[in-house]
Amino acid sequence: MLEGTVKVVNSLGLHARAAAQLVKLASRFESRIILKRQDKDAEANAKSMLSILALAASFNTLLTISVDGKDEAAAFNAIEDIFKSGFGENI
Repeated sequence: MLEGTVKVVNSLGLHARAAAQLVKLASRFESRIILKRQDKDAEANAKSMLSILALAASFNTLLTISVDGKDEAAAFNAIEDIFKSGFGENI
């Protein structure tokens, strides 16, 4: 299992379009991918749109990524990269 921390750097936060991008990306991998808010007791399955939106992760929210499975390294890197890129939004 791999774990790490990411920050929501896009100004609109983890809104519907960004969440859809995340679900599409996470669904390419077999590994289980969980996002947890560090400031609240909330977690989300990265392959579930409603679960991600329920996190209500706004700008500057810190999330812990936990990835477990046979393609965990590739999945972790891809998820980390999409957060760092601000989901392609002007950050």
